[in-house]
Formats: sequence, C-alpha cells, structure tokens
Amino acid sequence: MSKKNELPETLIEAIQYFANMDNAFNFMKSLRWPSGVVKCPRCNSKDVSFISTRKVWKCKHCTTNKQFSIKVGTVMEDSPIKLDKWLSAFWLIANAKNGISSYELHRALGVTQKTGWFMLHRIRLAMQDGQPKSFSGHVEADECYIGAKARYMHKDKRTGVGHAGIKKTTVLGVLQGNEGEQHSRVMLKVTETNRKPELQAIVRGIVEKGSNIYTDNLRSYDGLEDAYVHKIVDHLETYAQGQVHTNGLENFWSLFKRMIHGTYANVEPFHLFRYCDEQAFRFNERKDNDQGRFITALQGIVGKGLRYAKLIGQEDGGSLPPTGTWQTA
Repeated sequence: MSKKNELPETLIEAIQYFANMDNAFNFMKSLRWPSGVVKCPRCNSKDVSFISTRKVWKCKHCTTNKQFSIKVGTVMEDSPIKLDKWLSAFWLIANAKNGISSYELHRALGVTQKTGWFMLHRIRLAMQDGQPKSFSGHVEADECYIGAKARYMHKDKRTGVGHAGIKKTTVLGVLQGNEGEQHSRVMLKVTETNRKPELQAIVRGIVEKGSNIYTDNLRSYDGLEDAYVHKIVDHLETYAQGQVHTNGLENFWSLFKRMIHGTYANVEPFHLFRYCDEQAFRFNERKDNDQGRFITALQGIVGKGLRYAKLIGQEDGGSLPPTGTWQTA
C-alpha cells in the first residue's frame, strides 16, 4: 500500500488489511459515520455509549436501551459472518469482471455455498440504486432476451411467430453516450413483455424530452418521435449510420450475457434484476480503480436489508423494490 493511501489497493492487500479486526471495524465506522459522530440507526440519536469489549454501542434514547453493532441498519444485519469475510466478498464481486459464483466464494472464504449465495445477493442489493437518473443527449435503447436457447426447445416451441422467445425474459437497456468527461452509463429493467406500452413508458420516464434516441427497428419504439429525435438503425442492413447506432448497448449485452452464461450458468427470472444491478454497477464504475469500486459498493449498504425467506420467496420483507422497477448503479 502507498504511504499516501492507507487503504488497500489490491485484493491481497485488502485480505491482509481487513484480517485485522480493528482495521475492519474502524474502516466500517468511518464509512457509516464519516463525521465521526455515531448515531443510533433506529432513532438517529447521538446519545450513545460505546462498549469496547464487544464493539457495540448502547443507545440511551431508545426506551429499552437497545444495543447496536456496526452491521445494524445495513445489508449485513443479523449476519454472523465477520467483517473480514464480508469486506473481502465486497472486493471480489465489485471487481470481478464477469462476476463470481457462490461456489467460488464459498471456497475462497471458507463459508458454505448457501451462505455465499446469500451474501452475494445482499451485496447486489447494496449495488442497487433505486433512484433513476435522467438521461439526455445521445441515448440508445435496446432490449435483450435471457433464457433458454431455441436449440434446447421442443420443435413445436421453435416454429411459428414468436415461439422462439416464449421461454425468455426481456431486459430493456437505456444507455447515455459519452458527454465530455462523463463516460457512458446504462440503466436496466426487467420487463414482462417487449410491447410498445411497456417499453415506451420506461423510455419516456427516464429520457428527457428533446434528446436523441437511437433504437433498432422494433415496432415497439414507433411513436417516440413526438417527444424525441428518434432515429432507427436496421440491423438487417447495417449496424451504424454515423452517430446512429446501438453499439454501446450491444457491447454491454455481450458483457452481460458473458456473466450470465459464463459465470452463473442459470439465473431464475425472479432473481434476474439482481444480476442486472451487479453488471450495471460494474459497467458504470468501470473507469474507477478496484479500491474505488469497492468503496462505492459499500456506500450502498446503509438502510437496506434482505431476509433469506424473502430471497427464496417464502415471505415479504426487506427493502427490495418489486421486479420491474428501475435497477441502476
């Protein structure tokens, strides 16, 4: 590590640094309360006392003098996994270009595969930014389809109009191109269909009026010209006509599908939006270094929670938005 920056800059430095529990604790404390003033995550009171032997605080304002740890009020809440493993997991998933599987995490950290799977989904929640940002300027819109390949379907599923995609899940992507020093950014949404009302409602909700929108010739995009400068590129003829193309999104889809098919192999449709969060985060933060992506991912841990029962669909709870809301990074 450089003398100017005491925080780790590589994976091996991160493992060595956070293996010291005092380093891990102090890092998390400074991340949660940058001002140095610890506040109760339940009532936001500053009237707390620190119990150094257990590294927890007691809130004097809460009626029951409740204690809280550094994990309370974050995606790590109620987890028995120590901070050194949590921070190593954050580093790994934030900086693995094609993602990291739960089996690989279980071998690397010495946890069970089930624990690794749960940790990864909680980290994906931290990567999620539920507040959509407006896109303007040169914007691309395109969709991809995740699911069974036609050659694996029964013959009657491969014939006829529309049957080739009957088992696939649609993901809509909207990408804002480079503007000055700002590199391109992407937003993703898992949709129920690829029909005009749903796709256009999403595009109109996220792209400022008057922007240039480039799409392929899917008829669902017809009509956008009433509020945008809508230009179409027909992929049967060409992939680009000057600035009119969707090559930025095509590049992203190649990375996204490499992650889905290469690392995760099989993703259930009701979990797909979580993987969208993961890849959109890495794409949008690609210009940062490993340390920067690690810290940015950790900054999203506060105020979010995910119970295992919620994750496997046994009960409602947690702070996840429903499938189909904007997933951004």
